[in-house]
Order: sequence, then structure tokens, then C-alpha cells
Amino acid sequence: MASERIKQMVIVALGFFFVSLGFVGAMLPVLPTTPFLLVALWCFAQGSDRFHHWLYTHHLFGPTLQLWEKHRAIPPIAKVIAVTSMSGSVAYMTFFSKAPWYTIIPISAFMAYVAWWIVSRPNAASAQSLATAPATIAVQKAKHD
Repeated sequence: MASERIKQMVIVALGFFFVSLGFVGAMLPVLPTTPFLLVALWCFAQGSDRFHHWLYTHHLFGPTLQLWEKHRAIPPIAKVIAVTSMSGSVAYMTFFSKAPWYTIIPISAFMAYVAWWIVSRPNAASAQSLATAPATIAVQKAKHD
């Protein structure tokens, strides 16, 4: 029993650690926000219903987390920010740092893959329209009947 309680407290503490990183990421363009908040949400789901609900319904971060959970969608502005930040990082590393080519190439390839993955996710609007499509079709069908 005591070890379960300790495990739960550690998971909740990790959740707050990742929430902190997410909040810092909201202020700094070089640090992502949503991935840290998704990890925090998972931690809270394992350790505290109260904190899970708090983060999931947070007025700033809740809508993005809910959109990801329901539709695996990324808002277009988040896509633009992520790809622009990664592109800027690669450009800086390539042209202004003294990083050797053998580190620039794999890092650039990894960032290109992540950028492709981000861009290939559905947009928020298309995901929401997919979610409401069955209801819209049912309403249109009822009007014609």
C-alpha cells in the first residue's frame, strides 16, 4: 500500500515537472509545449483524476490537448511554429555554429522527419469537421425525408 502511494506521488510530481516544462515552452520558442503537456496529462491520468481534469480543461492548454486526444489533430498555427522553429534551428546550426557536418546531417534529417510527421497530421478544422460529419449527414437526411 505504501509503495503504491509513493508511486502515485512520484507520477504526479513528474506530471508537474512536465507541466512546468510545457509552461516554459509556451514562453520560449526553442522549447515545445504540447509534447510536454501530453506527457503531463498521461502522468496525471495515472496518478490524479483531479490534476488530469485540471490540465485537460485548462483554458489555454485544454483545447489543444482535447483536440489531440479526440482527433490526433494539430492546429495549423502550431504546425507553422514547429516547422519554422526547426528550420531556424537547422539554419543556425548550419550557417552560424561550428558544429561538424557529421552532427548537422543526422540532426537535420531527424528534424525533417519530425516536420513531415507534424505536417502530415490532420488540421484542427478538418478533424472537427470529420467529427461532426455524421451528425451533419443525419440532419441533412432528415430534412430530405
